[in-house]
Amino acid sequence: MTLQEYDYARESPSKLAASCLLLALTMKNLGGWTPTLEYYSGYCAQELHPLVKRLNFLLTYQPRDKLNTVRSKYSHRVFFEVAKLTPMDMLKLEKALTSC
Repeated sequence: MTLQEYDYARESPSKLAASCLLLALTMKNLGGWTPTLEYYSGYCAQELHPLVKRLNFLLTYQPRDKLNTVRSKYSHRVFFEVAKLTPMDMLKLEKALTSC
């Protein structure tokens, strides 16, 4: 989704990937940012927080008329129906991020 949003073009791909992973871990309650993830990604959790919030906002307020093919593809069981996941409430996300 970020590939079609100009606002994310200035972010480094590694930081974007790490932020997506942290958002996914937080959304699925799979734990926080571990020292191992910090070591291999090169980012501490606090560096990723602003981008994680922006990504969640992108999921929350995405236009529903665009990217229907992509949404349909990732709604399939083969892709674990990730397109059907509901974004996190911003307050809950803020609370979860401060605890990691």
